[in-house]
Amino acid sequence: MLEVSRFYGIVIKMFFKPKEHEPSHIHALYGEYVGMFDIKTHEMTDGDLPQKAQNLVKEWLALNDKKLQEMWDTQTITKLPPLE
Repeated sequence: MLEVSRFYGIVIKMFFKPKEHEPSHIHALYGEYVGMFDIKTHEMTDGDLPQKAQNLVKEWLALNDKKLQEMWDTQTITKLPPLE
């Protein structure tokens, strides 16, 4: 998994596999907690990330979902700015 961004102790990562790895998503790591978020819906689809961290990730996703989807589609990673 490649790191896309980092903010407030949350690390956002993405990795690519063949199309069976859909839907497009990111992984958010916060200490020992992990969450998987759908890029299109911004919803956590798997994991145990605390609610406060989920809210921060969703806020960040709202700002970056188009860029993230483009990265998913092209399989080209670039660093994105943190949530401020």
